[in-house]
Amino acid sequence: MSEPELTALSLTDFAAQLASGAPVPGGGSASALAGAMAAALVAMVAQLSLGRPAYAADDADLRAIIGEAERLRARLLRLTNDDADAYAALVTARRMPKDSDTDRSVRSAAVEEAGMAATRVPLEAARLGGEVLALAERIAAIGNRNAASDAGVAALLAAAAARGAALNVRINLPGLAAAEPLRDAARHELDALEVELAGGEARVLAAVAARMT
Repeated sequence: MSEPELTALSLTDFAAQLASGAPVPGGGSASALAGAMAAALVAMVAQLSLGRPAYAADDADLRAIIGEAERLRARLLRLTNDDADAYAALVTARRMPKDSDTDRSVRSAAVEEAGMAATRVPLEAARLGGEVLALAERIAAIGNRNAASDAGVAALLAAAAARGAALNVRINLPGLAAAEPLRDAARHELDALEVELAGGEARVLAAVAARMT
């Protein structure tokens, strides 16, 4: 996409672009950004626990969680931009001329290549959203009780990010070549991920509720 990148925009400008009639950014970028915010919240809860006597026994785990949350946050922010780039490339490919056999052949190849990228990017975002949810489950169990609600919000955002990204995968799958293995592989992976998301989300919310009483 044209500069500045989405992640360089203010929140106000990002929301304005999202609300516009332009095809990008869209749900894929919004999902990746939600995942990045979830990872940031996980890191925050861990930071609020680190160095406090009540949580000293989990110091090593807290540091590990912070490191992993920062890695996931950075990657999901990158995917916020990548998703917009990938879908913009697909839109461009679909608008290529198809007046002659050569035009149609070139266009078909471009659409196929762009469609693969527009599928793989949100697929990675969905996977990473699942990883952030798993991290939220870890911090919900050992993190600062005063920030338990933040761990719960992290879990909700992570699950929403993964589900939103999954929708963007599924809508692109029919456009892939019939023989493309990713069509079936992605469906099976996302079906399994949804089961994991439902279970993880329920466990985190139960842990959060218990720690807030």
